[in-house]
Amino acid sequence: MAGTRHYLRPAALHAGAEAERLTAAGRARPILGGGWACSLFEALRWPTDGPLESVWVDAGEIAARDDPLLAHLTAPRPAPFDRPRLMGILNVTPDSFSDGGQHQGADAAVAHGLRLVAAGADIVDVGGESTRPGAVEVPAEEELRRVLPVVQRLAGQGATVSIDTRKASVMRAAVAAGAQIINDVSGLAHDPASLEVAASCNAFVVLMHMQGTPATMNVAPRYERCALEVFDHLAGRIEACTAAGIARTRLIVDPGLCFGKHEPENLDILRNLALFHGLGVPVLLGASRKGWTAALETGWRAGERLPSTLAATLWGLNQGIQLFRVHDVAEHRQLLTAWEALAGLAPEKNDRTGEAE
Repeated sequence: MAGTRHYLRPAALHAGAEAERLTAAGRARPILGGGWACSLFEALRWPTDGPLESVWVDAGEIAARDDPLLAHLTAPRPAPFDRPRLMGILNVTPDSFSDGGQHQGADAAVAHGLRLVAAGADIVDVGGESTRPGAVEVPAEEELRRVLPVVQRLAGQGATVSIDTRKASVMRAAVAAGAQIINDVSGLAHDPASLEVAASCNAFVVLMHMQGTPATMNVAPRYERCALEVFDHLAGRIEACTAAGIARTRLIVDPGLCFGKHEPENLDILRNLALFHGLGVPVLLGASRKGWTAALETGWRAGERLPSTLAATLWGLNQGIQLFRVHDVAEHRQLLTAWEALAGLAPEKNDRTGEAE
């Protein structure tokens, strides 16, 4: 890290009706293009050879600071990520950490994908290679065999499909088959051809942070200040993408819980989620069934972590996160609908308020 890096973290966020009232009273500054406001910011300076410095700034003072990150915080997020969305997980793999082997074969995978949509998923994320800690890489030909018919059939039935892959050849084929989102745990850094493939299409791109590779990432990860270092890495990947011709409006970031991170690092990221709004793009949270609170989870197997996952999602909603990658879609749809009602956010016209109780 060269020089002094600057960060701006929204520390007191307000949604919906409360955001409108505080903004009208001059007590908060609108952020994320509207629907949200912030009444207190933490301005951070991290010199190369010095301690981290922190200053608290209220809504009235923030404009006078002429902080370039404020433009990223206040800019609108592109539709459909201008409000929270659910990305349902569909692993067509034998060895994923939670649901490996449950949806192998195109028929079983497509059926589960349609169940996710029926339960309330806005997006179905199809993956054919496990990236759990210790996982080995799957040949592109095998990954394509697993995912391509699933992507094609789900997209053909109207589902919004994301392809979870690190390989340019899989990205290219999946987008041609109907995928509208590329979700890469390496942030388009694993395959040298990925930037070119992403630049040549109109798909949204999820850039995730990972320290190392799935085979080695959790052996001995090292950070000085994890959330800030992840922010810097993702800022660098955004720069690489825009330099390659990928519009910033097509980018989404994911701080990568548990990917090269142990419990202290995961908690640091979660406690500072709002920091990532300073990147100026939608933020994805992938906490579902992960052991991000490992020291607390004695005996909590992956399939038993729904309560802790819902806690992370609720925390993320209160931090303004726009996209949640989850296994248990129905439970998260109920949580999201209830949260929007409490926040005073207007329901979408195609919501489920007309369903019988």
